[in-house]
Amino acid sequence: MKNWTKVFEDQNQIRVEIVKGVLEDKGVAAFVLNKKESVYQVFGTYEVLVPTDQTLYALQLIQHEITF
Repeated sequence: MKNWTKVFEDQNQIRVEIVKGVLEDKGVAAFVLNKKESVYQVFGTYEVLVPTDQTLYALQLIQHEITF
């Protein structure tokens, strides 16, 4: 995880998967890290991580390409 950076975080798994999908469509490697703590998925968040060298591009894509 040393060369990966968090670019998005949300409690809603669907939003996180949308962000991941948009990034991958634009050629950015991305994966979702599940940080939910309970069996019932009540506490915690999901994070989208990208390679550190693609962080700026990913953040720009999230800001300009995705609207919830």
